[in-house]
Amino acid sequence: MNAVTSHKRFLQGAAILAAASLISKILGVFYRVPYKAITGDVGLYAYAQVYPIYSTLLILATAGFPLAVSKIVAEKLAVGDAAGARRVFHVAAAFLAATGTACFALLFFGASWIAELMGDARLTTPIRMVSTALLVVPVMAAIRGYFQGQQNMMPTGVSQVLEQLVRIATILVLAVWAMETGRGVYAAASGALFGSFTGALAGLAVMLVYLRKDELRISVARTTAASAPEPPGALIKTILALSLPIALGSLILPLMQLADSFTVKNVLDWAGLADVSGKWKGVYDRGQPLVQFSSFFAAALSLALVPSIAEANARGQRAVIQNRTELAVRMTVIVGWPASVGLAVIMEPVNTMLYGDPAGSFALAVLAFSTLFATVNVTAASILQGLGEVMVPVRNLFIGVAVKLGLNVVLIAALSRAGADMAIAGAALATVIGYAVAMLLNMRALRVRTGMRAARKALVVKPLVASLIMAAAVYGVYTVLHAALLGLGLPLRAASVVESLALTALGAAVYGVAVLRLGAVSRRDLELVPKTRRLVPLLVRLGMLKEGRDANHAHN
Repeated sequence: MNAVTSHKRFLQGAAILAAASLISKILGVFYRVPYKAITGDVGLYAYAQVYPIYSTLLILATAGFPLAVSKIVAEKLAVGDAAGARRVFHVAAAFLAATGTACFALLFFGASWIAELMGDARLTTPIRMVSTALLVVPVMAAIRGYFQGQQNMMPTGVSQVLEQLVRIATILVLAVWAMETGRGVYAAASGALFGSFTGALAGLAVMLVYLRKDELRISVARTTAASAPEPPGALIKTILALSLPIALGSLILPLMQLADSFTVKNVLDWAGLADVSGKWKGVYDRGQPLVQFSSFFAAALSLALVPSIAEANARGQRAVIQNRTELAVRMTVIVGWPASVGLAVIMEPVNTMLYGDPAGSFALAVLAFSTLFATVNVTAASILQGLGEVMVPVRNLFIGVAVKLGLNVVLIAALSRAGADMAIAGAALATVIGYAVAMLLNMRALRVRTGMRAARKALVVKPLVASLIMAAAVYGVYTVLHAALLGLGLPLRAASVVESLALTALGAAVYGVAVLRLGAVSRRDLELVPKTRRLVPLLVRLGMLKEGRDANHAHN
C-alpha cells in the first residue's frame, strides 16, 4: 500500500469514526425524552440514578484500551508481524474479559448494598440488570482496538451505531411494556438498563463477523519475520500504562453524576421531602443530556487543536506550545460562554419542548453554567495529557468531585427549606462549582507548564459582553414571542418548540456578530482552527472580521 493510499484510508477511517461517534452521541442524549414521556419523572430518576455506577465501572474497565491496543497493534503491523498483532489482541481480550467479569460481580452481588446507600432498595434489580453489560462491552473494546490498529474504522463505526440503536429500542420497548402491564417505573428502569446488555450484544455480533473475516485474511496472508512473543504480563503492563491515564481522565462526568446519585435523594429524604424526592431527582436528571449536548460541540472545536500542541511538544517548540494552548483555551471559552448563557436563558421553553412541562427550569438553568467550566476543563486536561502531565488533571478531577460532593450535602439541605425545586438548584450549583474548581486547577497547571498568559479581556470580558448582548436580545424576543404564540391559541408545548428553535438561531446569529465586532476572534484565529478557515473570505467581505491578529494575542 503506497503512502497516498494509506493516508487516504486513514482520513476515510477517521471520518467514519467521527460520524459514527456523533450519531451515537446524539442518539445517546435524546432517548431520555421519549423515556420520560413513557415513565414520568420518577421513571427517569430510577434509570438515571443507576446509570452513572455502570458508566463509572465501564470507563475503569475499558476506557483507553481501544487506543492502547490500536497503538501496539499498529506497531506490530508496521513490521509485518500480523501474528504478533493477533497475539496482542488475544491477551487484551482475555484481560478485559477478566476485568469486565470482576466489575460485573462487584455490581451484581453488591446491588442491594449499593441500592441501600442510594436510599432506595427498589433500585436493586435495575443495578443487577445493567451489570450484565460488563460481561460483553470490555471484550468489544479489545476488538475495536485491534481493528483501529489496522486503520480499519468501519467495524467500530458500524458496531457503535448498531449498539446504540438496539439499546434505545430495548429501552423504549421494555419501558412501554412495563408501564402498559402495570409493572411500574422500577420494572421499566430495569428493562431500560438491560438495554445496555442487548445493545452490547448487537455491537459484539458485528465485531465478531469482522473478526472472522480478518482471521480468514490472515490465514492466507504472508507475514514477514514475527517478533519474539512478549510475556502476557509485559503486554498487559504496557496496555495499562497507555490506557489508565485516559480512563481516569474520562471519569469527570460519571463521577459528578455519581455524587448526585448518592446524595440528592438521600439529602431530600433527610430534609423531610421523602414523598417527592424521587420525582424531583428525576426532574434534576433532565438537565444532564442538555449539558452534555451543549458541551459536545464546544469541546470538539477546541480539541481539534490538541494534536498540533502534542506535536509541538514532541519537537520542543515551547513558543508554539504556549501560543496554541492560548488559542485552544480561548476558542473553547468563546464557544462555552454562549452555550452556557444561551441555554440558561432559553431553558424554560427547551425544558417544556423536550419534557412536556417547565418543572425545574430554574435549577436546570443554573446547571447550564456547568457547560462553560466543563468544556474548558476538558480542553485544559487534554492539553496537559498531551504534554505528558497525565496525572495532574486526574488529581484535579478528584478535587473537583470532592468539592461537589461536600457542597451537595450543604446546599441541598440549606435550600430544601424553600422547597424541592430550590433544593435541586443547590445540587446544580454544586456541580457548577465542582467543575469550576477542577477547571481553575487545570488552568493554573497549564500556566505553569506552558507559560500561557491568560488575558482576562480575551477570556472573560469580550465573550461575556457578547453573551450578555445575546441574552438580552433572546430574552426580549422570547417575552414577545411567547405571549404572541399563546395568544394565537398554540398549546404550551407547541409554542415551546417554535420558541426554542427560533431563539437558538437568533442567539447564534447575535452572538456571532457580537463576538466578531468586539474583536474577540481575529482572522488569524479562524485560520488556525481546522474547519473554520473556509469562513474567513466570507466574513472579510462582510466587514465582520479583523484582518490582522487579535490585539491581545500573537499566534504561530
